[in-house]
Amino acid sequence: MAAILVTGGAGFIGSHTCKALAAQGYIPITFDNLSRGHADLVRWGPLVKGDILDRGALDGAFRTHQPKAVIHFAALAYVGESVEKPLTYYEANVSGLINVLEAMVRNRVDTIVFSSSCATYGIPDTVPIPESAPQRPINPYGRSKLFCEQILKDAAAAHRLRIALLRYFNACGADPDGDLAERHDPETRLIPLAIDATSGSNPPLRIFGTDYPTRDGTCERDFIHVSDLADAHVAALRYLEEGHPSITLNLGTGQASSVLEVIDAVERVTGLSVAVEWADRRPGDPPTLVADPSLARKLLPFEPHHSDLDQIIRTAWRSREKFHSEHDAEAASK
Repeated sequence: MAAILVTGGAGFIGSHTCKALAAQGYIPITFDNLSRGHADLVRWGPLVKGDILDRGALDGAFRTHQPKAVIHFAALAYVGESVEKPLTYYEANVSGLINVLEAMVRNRVDTIVFSSSCATYGIPDTVPIPESAPQRPINPYGRSKLFCEQILKDAAAAHRLRIALLRYFNACGADPDGDLAERHDPETRLIPLAIDATSGSNPPLRIFGTDYPTRDGTCERDFIHVSDLADAHVAALRYLEEGHPSITLNLGTGQASSVLEVIDAVERVTGLSVAVEWADRRPGDPPTLVADPSLARKLLPFEPHHSDLDQIIRTAWRSREKFHSEHDAEAASK
């Protein structure tokens, strides 16, 4: 069985991808510094605790496990934090990727699947967004991902690497089997925050802007289930292994859901009311971000199976209940 080095494999999307890799006969080797990942989410292969900024640790992982390819998730990914700490983001995301690529070249590994983002598009001219749309990121996080894409293309040309650049939209939900949970600290994502706002003990959900040119005045986003994203990463890896050329793909559903529609779905699935608080628009929030996923569907082929909004909410709700139950038990034991 082929070993695949998964940087950031103890994180949200990374851990789900490790499970998907194992289901397809690969051995996922998680390489993670655990600063934001969780060791207990590493269940389908070994954990190598290390930082992508540490070249020696990377070389050690390559020498020990001899991976056939890399799936690179390890990065910082909070937009607001990137504005406050741009140098930290450029170091972790850009310098970290360079270290991974140099380790690949030194250890003769020629295949990488890269976790990119729709944040590279910035505020789009048209929706749905095709891969050919102009990339004009509006924050350091999005710029760091765009820089990484350009570095990958240059490295691929110079070192004959095979690369898949996967730009995904709003990752959400959780493992349908209940094996994995979504655990971010701080939590900034709409769906977990909306679920938490049903409890009465958490802050209300803040809705930023009600006057956008959308169906109901709130922002619209393309929500894709994390398990569908995980499957797409494995499919992209197989695509490259089969000898196809490097690819750049959007991963989304092509469907827009507004903030109010998400709240309605949370209330419908949970039977509870979401406490809300209205706020002004946030600078730079596009009214609508929706993928054109037709190329991924054609080439991989990629078809989401878990991304119905109610199904997303159901898996996310179970995940939040599990997370809060474990957190409360841990607090009680101290």
